[in-house]
Amino acid sequence: MLRMIAAIVALTLLAMPVAHAVQPDEIMADPAKEARARELSRELRCMVCQNQSIDDSEAPLARDLRLLVRERISAGDSNSQVIDFLVARYGEFVLLKPRFERQTLLLWLLAPLALLAGGAALWLQMRRRAGSGGDVPSPLTPEEEARLAALMSDDAKSG
Repeated sequence: MLRMIAAIVALTLLAMPVAHAVQPDEIMADPAKEARARELSRELRCMVCQNQSIDDSEAPLARDLRLLVRERISAGDSNSQVIDFLVARYGEFVLLKPRFERQTLLLWLLAPLALLAGGAALWLQMRRRAGSGGDVPSPLTPEEEARLAALMSDDAKSG
């Protein structure tokens, strides 16, 4: 019974629409333009929250940016013109997903390069272990053999 209630709660939470911070007075009358505005808003970073899009943020600056996006769309700007306008005004940081340019090349390539470097280090470590004979123990010295024999004979007597 408890599992069934938990499953119903989980399904209800999954079925609920994602709450956006867009206010009813911000929504454009034309559904196509509103869809463009929402798409652009999901790509832009809230300068206050920083790891949240302006579509999800309730910060006053995010609202201002949402209104600015809708204003630019109403003025007839294309998506790229709106993005270019905001980047010129606020810098590349306003983009949640930075452009692939010379200045951001390291940002885009750092993760794959780190993954390749880690794989190469792991491969080299495996080769070193295989080349050195692995974990083959060295033979016992005569003193160690005598001590082992004494321990084994004590075990046989007591057990």
